[in-house]
Amino acid sequence: MIYVFLADGCEEIEALTPIDVLRRAKKDVKVVGVGKKTIVSSHNIRITCDAETTEVSPNEDIEAVILPGGMPGTLNLEKSEKVNEFIDRASSDGKLICAICAAPSVLGHKNLLRGKTATCFPGFEKDLYGAVATGAPVERDGNIITARGMGVALEFGLKTVEALCGSEVAESIKTSVQSE
Repeated sequence: MIYVFLADGCEEIEALTPIDVLRRAKKDVKVVGVGKKTIVSSHNIRITCDAETTEVSPNEDIEAVILPGGMPGTLNLEKSEKVNEFIDRASSDGKLICAICAAPSVLGHKNLLRGKTATCFPGFEKDLYGAVATGAPVERDGNIITARGMGVALEFGLKTVEALCGSEVAESIKTSVQSE
C-alpha cells in the first residue's frame, strides 16, 4: 500500500497530483488525514481522505510513503507521531519515501537525507541536514524522492510511478495526460 499523508494546511496540488498518477498506474493508494478524515488545505479546500491516522498502522504492508508540502501542512505532518512511525518503518525497510516542497525538511530533521542529493522549496535547504541540495525540480537518491514544489507536482508523481512501476508505465501516463 502507498500511504499519502495529508494534514491541515497541505498544498492540494502537491497532494492530489501524485495520488492521481499513482491510481492511473493501478497502484493501491490510501490517503490518510492526520487526526481526521476531512482536512482543509492551505487554500481552504476541503479534502476527504480514505482514512485518518488512528485507522492505519505502520505494521501494515508499506510500499511507499508520500508527504506533500505546504504550510502549515508540513509542520502538522512533522508533529504527527503516526506519520513519523510510518516514515521510520518505511526507512528501516528500504521502502520509497517521497516528499515535495517544504516536506523534505521532515526527512532532513530525521537525518534521512544525510549524504543524499535532494531538493526542496527554496529557503528550506538548511533543513535538509547533510544532504547535497541541488535545486533541481525532482531528485531521486536511492529510496528517497524529493521535489521543489507545486509547479513540479506532475513530474514528482511520475518519478514516483517510475520508481514503483518502471519507466514504461510512467511514460505512458505522461503521454496520456498530455505532458509534452
